[in-house]
Amino acid sequence: MDAETELLQRDEEIIDRTAKADPKVVAMDAPLALPTGRHCLEEHCRGKPHFRKYDLELRGLGIRFFPITLGPMRLLTKRDMNLRDRLEAWGFIVLETCPGGAQDLLGIRRRSDLEGLRVGLRGLGISGDIVRSRTTDHELDAITCAFVAKLYAESDYLSLGDPKENLMALPNRRAGILK
Repeated sequence: MDAETELLQRDEEIIDRTAKADPKVVAMDAPLALPTGRHCLEEHCRGKPHFRKYDLELRGLGIRFFPITLGPMRLLTKRDMNLRDRLEAWGFIVLETCPGGAQDLLGIRRRSDLEGLRVGLRGLGISGDIVRSRTTDHELDAITCAFVAKLYAESDYLSLGDPKENLMALPNRRAGILK
């Protein structure tokens, strides 16, 4: 898999570049759904559930993540739920994934060790932008997300969560083994 990245800021840029690339599947490192029993992230919803089913499953797998109700995550969650809706309106399949969790399951380093993460991604058969030493941690996480989207398209993925709430796609543990 050849990876090419570009840092984008605005939603319009993201939608435009995604439409031009025309992928089968878009995997986002972003919270895309609220927990069952919670209808918003505003202060008046305090006391409502904080975790989605797959958040609890991630925790059970020993995978670290940021809860969507954590201060700055609220804005990200709102933005990304809107972005998901807009991408789906274009006809894309949009998945939530957790690149750190994917990296853990694939047995490769996380973004705290960028060179180790580059080596791990190369070991999965990924080439292209990852060989650049200036590739950011965000770009390497995006490449991991693209790898999860590829696995999803090949029906070689692990699905966590409850379909009534939302599902998260992650690699099967065996996905890190080149075929």
